[in-house]
Amino acid sequence: MESLKFAILTPLGFIVRTSENYWQKLLIKHPDLEDLLDLVKETLSNPEQIRRSKSDANVLLFYLTKRSERWVVAVAKRLNDEGFLITAYQTDAIKEGEIIWHK
Repeated sequence: MESLKFAILTPLGFIVRTSENYWQKLLIKHPDLEDLLDLVKETLSNPEQIRRSKSDANVLLFYLTKRSERWVVAVAKRLNDEGFLITAYQTDAIKEGEIIWHK
């Protein structure tokens, strides 16, 4: 059985999960997140805003400012009130998409 890395309750009332294996694969693509696990979890639990993906209505982008002009983005897919992490990354621009929740 795969070990769970985290399960975080989002402000939208569903839990986003990821496994240790998936997190390690994500770090290969985004090694800058190595020391930012807590920040990714905080982005899911306490984002500044949540946007719906323009290409998939079940995909949500959670945004939290890490430092000025820099965002941490956690991307999760929600299916039947279950959520799983697709990816996470840092960016200096917010993607377009409908804002569905904000502080």
